[in-house]
Amino acid sequence: MKIHFISIGGAIMHNLALALLENGHIITGSDDAIYEPSRSRLEDSGLLPKEFGWFPEKITDDLDLIILGKHAKINNPELLKAQGLNVKIHSFPSFIAEFAENKKKIVVAGSHGKTTTTSMIMHCLNEMGLEHDYLVGAQLNGYKNMVKLSDAEIMVIEGDEYLSSPIDDSPKFLHYKPDICIITGIEWDHINVFRTFDSYVQQFALLIESIEDGKPIYAYANDTELIKLIDKYDKKQIEPYEPFDLVNGQIEFDGSSYPIHVFGKHNMANMNAAYRVCRELNIADADFFSAMQSFKGAAKRQELLIDSGERKIYWDFAHAPSKVRATVEAFTNAFQNEKINVILELHTYSSLTKDFLPMYKDSLTGLDNAAIFFNPQNLKIKNMAALEPNFIRESFAEDRLVIIENPSKLEEYMLRIAKDFKGIVLIMSSGQLGGINLYEIFNK
Repeated sequence: MKIHFISIGGAIMHNLALALLENGHIITGSDDAIYEPSRSRLEDSGLLPKEFGWFPEKITDDLDLIILGKHAKINNPELLKAQGLNVKIHSFPSFIAEFAENKKKIVVAGSHGKTTTTSMIMHCLNEMGLEHDYLVGAQLNGYKNMVKLSDAEIMVIEGDEYLSSPIDDSPKFLHYKPDICIITGIEWDHINVFRTFDSYVQQFALLIESIEDGKPIYAYANDTELIKLIDKYDKKQIEPYEPFDLVNGQIEFDGSSYPIHVFGKHNMANMNAAYRVCRELNIADADFFSAMQSFKGAAKRQELLIDSGERKIYWDFAHAPSKVRATVEAFTNAFQNEKINVILELHTYSSLTKDFLPMYKDSLTGLDNAAIFFNPQNLKIKNMAALEPNFIRESFAEDRLVIIENPSKLEEYMLRIAKDFKGIVLIMSSGQLGGINLYEIFNK
């Protein structure tokens, strides 16, 4: 097929383009800006647009398909041209749903832990030599891309609740129609789209309703809002799960001990969810836990970036309040004899919103040092009100919180850490820290 991507530079979009190119399709694409690592990967494959921007002349009636990214606007000139020519238009989730229609689809949904749980399932399938397609939100060890499309009978999908495309405002996960589903929990997110908590919860209700009766749904038992929701669906096959017990870095199961690299209650919950899916796929318990012994996490999830002996630099994707709390708890429990210095970047629309910030209250307790970084330029781009440092401190209920408002000041702060601090440095961000180079700072 001849397929054109509108907004090819996104994390999933460029991986989907690479997967389709690998399958022999003719791929073109456009975008108004493309950043690393998407840029280099597209360039290496010959898919990087020669010019950035939107070019209606790229849209011709011999195209078999348009795949439309969420980053594009509803008045995008390429989109308008495609609509005028009646070229078939897919969002990436609707394309995946059509491609995987006859596969056994495992969908991992929830406000947090999706990527790690999906990664655990994929890692186990890989270790067992079970062929599978996948769509996951981070680069994983042992996998070339974040998307694979083949004739495998199984597909593992990280199911996001965010909107599908500029012309499709349904949550992505509603396209997939899972045969096995995990819901890791519900915490209000994407408040630029879901303006009330009730409207956000409703998306998960729609997901549950979209799943055929009798097909298993695994729901995290310790999430109050999720349990409140699933209690309404007594005709669905819903099974709650709790975290595994981790003692001295090991999981005890059925009389055997399994050393595990990842840590924290949230990851033990993720692992139990993955275990239940793999059990549903007839993978023996011992095989699952043996596979988990070599699981070291997804990129930027408890990822150890630098170890100088006296200082370890970790990066975690945590950015929403529950993710920050869970990650801080995991690190304070795992490194009780170490000092911990945390840097949290406020990067998403929600985290920069004054009405949302108080939800972070007490999420940074128990730390030796903590700093918040945000770039005021992001507020201007999003037409959002300025944030005062004292308001941020009040929201977190942390008087000693260091507030850093530009990348150069952040670099100065980190250089001081590199010179004077010994212990654990935990960076939590879904962004890029203003583009500073951690390896240059901490390897000097």
